[in-house]
Amino acid sequence: MGSKMNASGRRTRNSISIIFVVGLCCFFYVLGAWQKSGVGKGDSIAQIINRGTDCTILPNLIYQTHPPIESSPPDDSNLKRKVFKPCASRYSDYTPCQDQKRAMTFARENMIYRERHCPPPSEKLRCLIPTPKGYVTPFPWPKSRDYVPYANVPHKTLTVEKAVQNWVQLKGDVFKFPGGGTMFPQGADAYIDELASVIPLSDGTVRTALDTGCGVASWGAYMLKRNVLTMSFAPRDSHEAQVHFALERGVPAVIGVLGTIRLPYPPRAFDMAHCSRCLIPWTSNGGMYMMEVDRVLRPGGYWVLSGPPINWKTYFRTWNRSEEDLQKEQKRIEQMAELLCWEKKYERGDVAIWRKKINSNLCRKRNNVVPITMCPADEEGNIWYNKMKLCRTPIPVVERIDQVSGGKLKKFPQRLFSVPPRIVEGDVDGVTARSFEEDSSLWKKRVNAYKKVNKEFGSGRYRNIMDMNAVLGSFAAAIESSNSWVMNVVPTVSPKDTLGVVFERGLIGIYHDWCEAFSTYPRTYDLIHADGVFSLYENRCEIEDILLEMDRILRPEGAVLIRDTIEIINKVKKIVDGVRWTVKMTYLDGGSSVEEVLVAVKQNWVRESST
Repeated sequence: MGSKMNASGRRTRNSISIIFVVGLCCFFYVLGAWQKSGVGKGDSIAQIINRGTDCTILPNLIYQTHPPIESSPPDDSNLKRKVFKPCASRYSDYTPCQDQKRAMTFARENMIYRERHCPPPSEKLRCLIPTPKGYVTPFPWPKSRDYVPYANVPHKTLTVEKAVQNWVQLKGDVFKFPGGGTMFPQGADAYIDELASVIPLSDGTVRTALDTGCGVASWGAYMLKRNVLTMSFAPRDSHEAQVHFALERGVPAVIGVLGTIRLPYPPRAFDMAHCSRCLIPWTSNGGMYMMEVDRVLRPGGYWVLSGPPINWKTYFRTWNRSEEDLQKEQKRIEQMAELLCWEKKYERGDVAIWRKKINSNLCRKRNNVVPITMCPADEEGNIWYNKMKLCRTPIPVVERIDQVSGGKLKKFPQRLFSVPPRIVEGDVDGVTARSFEEDSSLWKKRVNAYKKVNKEFGSGRYRNIMDMNAVLGSFAAAIESSNSWVMNVVPTVSPKDTLGVVFERGLIGIYHDWCEAFSTYPRTYDLIHADGVFSLYENRCEIEDILLEMDRILRPEGAVLIRDTIEIINKVKKIVDGVRWTVKMTYLDGGSSVEEVLVAVKQNWVRESST
């Protein structure tokens, strides 16, 4: 009798599995066709998806499905369904934590007014950021690197202010990005070729880079040709929409500035840091900004400085500064670099390159200068909103002079699935080499399943991807492709600080608190993946605020995948109905528990009123 019941149960589950596969396949089949067309008509989405029923069942699907009755969803009848109204049209480019009006109320000293200043809960808009009239689906990569529709970022300031510097040009109804920059008028490729004569940019040694004061991120865009993934940042300032241009081009970037708080990255994160006429006062505040670069730069990493004061003998008249002043500034940079244990490797024309020593044992002791104070070791992981200090972040001690402090990384792409040094050394509590490999294997299976039901996954349709709770970065590792990149977010409330592991895999990411707005413009991500985010923030902030922020940064016709507990997903579903997303639900086996997964697409709509 027991065997008959088991057989019957298997048949029931198999039937449900087939129904699930067909349903989800049809959803993504029609979604893919709809998105390829480049046309989204908002309220007609549900009708289009409901008509998509002629699909082929995909074999060997990884997921096992469970009938809703087994999941026992909670009684959420008391939860009110909300319908969120559109914000006024003037908010189409709204960046809550870098709002210009709020910024002007803060001190200008040390760029404080350009830092993050988020509105209190009572001042949050809680409405849907509208799409500008004329918005179109961005060009696919790599065309997007060079062309952006004017309607998507309707700001001409840079085409005027940087007209002679080859940044961006307006050609009819599109912006063209020639690949130039202030310090590389011959183009980014020629400039990068010069760097590559000193820095190993072609063999996977250098994989992650940081571009400070990036402009429209042309350097980062062309570094992608060398398989180097660059985190670029620039403030929201009078050069309107620099970061928006970068993301519209399909290049990683965030709104940010070197001011008074630490950059939202872990110690020893980047293989390389770059400043091309970024106008950061490197020698002010006792060299604090160079100390911050040293904190995030991996031992053995490179720092590139092109522009003032390098080549001051040629440019001092153009820069309207005295020879004496510029000479002193470069001398102070040289002295600070030596104190930070950086070795100068190159200076020619406008470019200077330093390399950070691989360990502290190689640092030259000098008796005629005061050494830099070392920061307390317990402050290493205290990053979010923590003030920069006049001290150097210590690096791990090594026994031999040829050892790399913190561990030597394999070249990319081998490092993507190799056990990262931080895990080998036991620096991440509760994470072992075995659990790392199991996590990587699990996400390979999950991503393969995503690809089977959504043929657009990995095709380039989703270029800018956000993982809101990246943990070890295994989701991003599983979809690693030149067609896309992933912003791996490690929430500040996470029980484990794993962002260093993400970088050691050759990926990029950032710390963030999802109770606040992300440092980006609206409509800058094609796909958002949220695994356990709402459980993590339960009782910390409102579900609706997180969903509204996801909607703000998601492009029209962009996709959302939310994995969480059944109870949480049911709460989310009540709110999602009011944000103009087309939603499908699935029940999946999450390994140790049944997970209800929400799959959604943002509708393409434009506010009719101009107010």
